[in-house]
Amino acid sequence: MARIISAILLALLVMAPAGLQAAPVAVPAGNRNAEQPAIPGASVRRTKAGKTTFDVKYEKVRDLLASDKRLMSKIRSTASAYGIDPIHMIGAIVGEHTYNVDAYDNLQSYYVKAASYAGNSFRFAYKGEDVDDFVARPEFAECEGKDDSYALWTCREDVWNAKFKGRSVGGKSYPDNRFSAVFFQPFYAGQTFGLGQINPLTALMMSDLVAQKSGYAKLDETDAAGVYKAIMDPDISLAFMAAVIRKSIDDYKSIAGMDISTNPGVTATLFNVGNSRQRAQALARKNAGGSTVWPEENYYGWLVNDRLDELEKLL
Repeated sequence: MARIISAILLALLVMAPAGLQAAPVAVPAGNRNAEQPAIPGASVRRTKAGKTTFDVKYEKVRDLLASDKRLMSKIRSTASAYGIDPIHMIGAIVGEHTYNVDAYDNLQSYYVKAASYAGNSFRFAYKGEDVDDFVARPEFAECEGKDDSYALWTCREDVWNAKFKGRSVGGKSYPDNRFSAVFFQPFYAGQTFGLGQINPLTALMMSDLVAQKSGYAKLDETDAAGVYKAIMDPDISLAFMAAVIRKSIDDYKSIAGMDISTNPGVTATLFNVGNSRQRAQALARKNAGGSTVWPEENYYGWLVNDRLDELEKLL
């Protein structure tokens, strides 16, 4: 019966005229998959190379959160500023430090690591072309006039995917890779930083929201060091983490008609894979005929929902 009601509500949402859309449907709690989805080989290899295991890494980050009252206080206050349950931030931190990086033993280590990048000279570019020059090309004209950083950089990412990714333009070939990997990772591909493991392009997208909610200075793509400072400093990084989660929840409500705010495994999955707007659009298309396709957790979000009772005790 619940599935039938959900399907009806979703169908009404699709058919309703603007301004008369039905309330979003709450995504059921827990995991849609009985077993954990496959963990990517890269994550497995990194963990083996570190002579550790996922269980050990999980326990390490869990214990860090349990023992650091100052960090937990920061998480709770940041979550409140963005109108989200702090368990979503806990889930994202646990997922990142279980599958992508090892947790430091204390919060101060994150501050020390962030300070080590202060004053470093680097830039966002590809084969000598700075990203600000790149996005000034005529192909990006459709993005002009977008005065919100999320809309602006999302538009630019869409243009990259449609017109440059894996193509040759003006005699210059571009990799078949993500915009963030090609232009925004000057050290090595796939690199994210800090407590929140935010990548630079995501930080640029969330810059306006973070400035509004937390009062931090807006980021500038011509100041790569400033972007890295923001994503490595634990205090600022937490704000960007909360902004990403807030935006994911909003995207799924406004685009897919689904409320994911009570399912930390889904928000953790989106934090991991990114592109919440595009994923919400894809889900809306799947449900356009009146069927009910729920968002599913990946291996990372699955762990969060599987250990939810334990993680909620941290709060």
